[in-house]
Amino acid sequence: MRKKFLPILGALAVSLATVGCSSDDPISPGPDPKPEPGKDIVKTGILKSNETWTADNIYVLDGRVVVDEGITLTIEPGTIVKAKDGQESNASALIVDQGAKLIANGTADKPIIFTSVNDEIKVGEKNSSLKASDAGQWGGVIVLGKAPISVAASSGKSYIEGIPAGLSYGEYGGTDAADNSGSLKYISIRYSGIAVAPNSEIQGLTLGGVGNGTTVENVEIFSNKDDGIEFFGGTVNVKNVIVYGQEDDGLDIDQAYSGTIDNALIIQTKESDSALEIDGPEGNAAGAFTLKNITINMSDFAGNKIVDFRDGATGKLENIYVYNINPDGDVVNVNDDKSIATLNAGNINFVKWELILPAGKTVANLFTSKGSTTADVTKFTNNSVGVENGKQSVGANISLFDWTFTKTSKLF
Repeated sequence: MRKKFLPILGALAVSLATVGCSSDDPISPGPDPKPEPGKDIVKTGILKSNETWTADNIYVLDGRVVVDEGITLTIEPGTIVKAKDGQESNASALIVDQGAKLIANGTADKPIIFTSVNDEIKVGEKNSSLKASDAGQWGGVIVLGKAPISVAASSGKSYIEGIPAGLSYGEYGGTDAADNSGSLKYISIRYSGIAVAPNSEIQGLTLGGVGNGTTVENVEIFSNKDDGIEFFGGTVNVKNVIVYGQEDDGLDIDQAYSGTIDNALIIQTKESDSALEIDGPEGNAAGAFTLKNITINMSDFAGNKIVDFRDGATGKLENIYVYNINPDGDVVNVNDDKSIATLNAGNINFVKWELILPAGKTVANLFTSKGSTTADVTKFTNNSVGVENGKQSVGANISLFDWTFTKTSKLF
């Protein structure tokens, strides 16, 4: 996440139907068409009744499409969802409000694909026509839940980046760790991350206060202008994630996220920032994540951090394999005194790290810190070793990503 304050978007500039619209909620209820098979179905506004999107049509997001509280959107395996162009307040995105559910269960053979209208992919196809460099064509997918987050507000709630406070959607956080926002399986999100405000892009997948009653597994983020996936607090457990071509961080953890991310492959590109960005709590609530079975391909680009710990981060990073490390700046970085304190206190835990070291470098050379206090480098070096190529014993099971567009594109 780029650490800038996101300006309020204001009212939508898109002209929408006004049925059911109120002065404090500029998005009107979306239409409920009865489409014929083979049609492109345009979706706008707030979905006010349960819907099922089927694989024999392509669904087109025109602006922000919101699954309203109490509503379930079901997307069948193999369905393609495209999003129209539009900057800032006109940016297209799919938003799942608190109390709503998204049931999007694809399969390895029939993944559910979110992409841009500029992508010429057709019904029944899986490969996109756009290039990996075509990030930022539309917004992304945002899921909001009622699980705990750590923010300054005494309510323990916040509004997700880019959504004006006070609307009927956009709020996230609460006290229900087991909250259920639905199920996402075999999802491919491509060419997302358009700006929703100046210099403020959406992640490929944003999970805000999502509870561990929600299923998120087998997710691909391909070519996103900002982070691959960002976790704003919550307790959701995620497994089998691949991120390629993000232009900020691969996985970004904020607001005391306390779930587990298991089995992930992050492939850095020239435009990428940190493979992992780990931020601490923003309020008094505390929580510690677990990242395990992670493979990071740094792709030998200088200055792309392996991990950046900030603002008193806490958590465990276990069974991590890192390779193609550039000797100029590819580091594990502890960015401030608050994070140095959590590291030294044993609240940042490195467990079984294996790295292919650049020539002339040691494990200790890959650790840096910034602050007025001294970071205990042994917390990292005592739990990390250099290995030879092909000799690693930790990291992701990358065969589980054979279904992805990244694999088809021969990028790993």
